[in-house]
Amino acid sequence: MTDSKMNLTPEEQAILDGKQGSVLAKAMKSVVLYGEAFGAGKLVDIVGDQHMVTSFGANTIKPYFSMMDELIHAGLKTRHPFTVDPRPIEYEAVNVNPLQKLVNKLVFGKQADYEKQLKALGLRNGNAFTCTCYLPEVGNTPKKGAMLAWSESSAVVFANSVLGARTNRNSSGIDILCAILGKAPFFGFLTDEGRQATWKIEIKTSKRPNAQLLGSAIGLKVMEAVPYITGLDRFLGKELTPEVEAFLKDMGAATASNGAVGLYHVENVTPEAKESGDRLLAKGYRTYAIDDAELERVRASYPVLWSNLNAVPRRAFIGCPHLNHYQLQNWIERISGVLKEHGLTRTKMPVALSTAPDIADLFRNDPAIRAKLTAMNISITTICPLMYMNNPLCAREPIATNSNKLRTYSTARFFLDDEIVELMCTGSVRQGEKTA
Repeated sequence: MTDSKMNLTPEEQAILDGKQGSVLAKAMKSVVLYGEAFGAGKLVDIVGDQHMVTSFGANTIKPYFSMMDELIHAGLKTRHPFTVDPRPIEYEAVNVNPLQKLVNKLVFGKQADYEKQLKALGLRNGNAFTCTCYLPEVGNTPKKGAMLAWSESSAVVFANSVLGARTNRNSSGIDILCAILGKAPFFGFLTDEGRQATWKIEIKTSKRPNAQLLGSAIGLKVMEAVPYITGLDRFLGKELTPEVEAFLKDMGAATASNGAVGLYHVENVTPEAKESGDRLLAKGYRTYAIDDAELERVRASYPVLWSNLNAVPRRAFIGCPHLNHYQLQNWIERISGVLKEHGLTRTKMPVALSTAPDIADLFRNDPAIRAKLTAMNISITTICPLMYMNNPLCAREPIATNSNKLRTYSTARFFLDDEIVELMCTGSVRQGEKTA
């Protein structure tokens, strides 16, 4: 019998002892050792579909592909179908020059083979590539209290915070092993204690703050801790409308990328905060007040990595994480309106709006909408902008974005929403128009 510090069920112990094959035993041993490292006393059953972070066939992760092959050759599949992060490339929607295309093929040369592996192990369908798997159009929306083992940081923080599901921010590889076993180690955000807040965030801004900037400020301050946010309901209301969910999605992604937040509570808005209120605050919590000046201070701290600070962007990316349906429609209307104000019909640079494949299809399959967007120099894409920027040739370009996640992990330059629309339409941002 293989020893473990965990309290395993007879079925789990039998798997660990190799009674269901050596490969499944290796998977169980990996998950058990992972759980033990974080003090987990047991495993719990995963409830609902999994979501994987690794969506790209990069040539540099050969050991990962070998593990996938070993699982497949053993005849294993995930207990539930799963979704996965966005594809790294989509040439039709995001045109690149021939040299950039060549480099993409070199960087992501295993993409086709890797997607075959994903399908063999239980990928939901060909439209399952998105970081916002929880959107209703995609359908991988966990229920409140559901135990999961997700790994994509922006999806983890949304599932925990806005949906009330329970998942730790797991690593790539561990996510697929947990999905095959249908088990997750019980620690961290899966426990009641792990969901207590150790920071109280007081929002004291004069108007609704920019979601990306607010999330950045929170993440930089609390890092991996759980924040309990007060005062934000003055601007959001108390209902989880598509607009509010979009705000929380973008705010959460910024907390996770600029810090390592995997769960936040918003007073009178998110489900656990509605139920428990400030009882979610742990003893000895710390307080951080955010006003207009604090947001400006955080914004001013961002480095600009363009070689020419006055360059007209080569491209603008909106949608990291992927836009929901409300946001996509709103951005199209917003850009169109500003173009009309300036007497223009076309943006100064290509604009890529990234969204989930199921949402993209609703727009791209309509010939009239597609023609309108093409005429405006706008494309709807399903790629991950971060993967686009992983191409070293693309990373040299002056790329504009309103995403704090993309800014953090790439050379893209951050602009607030009003600024980036002005930039798209005129090629510059007028001074004095900066707004949070």
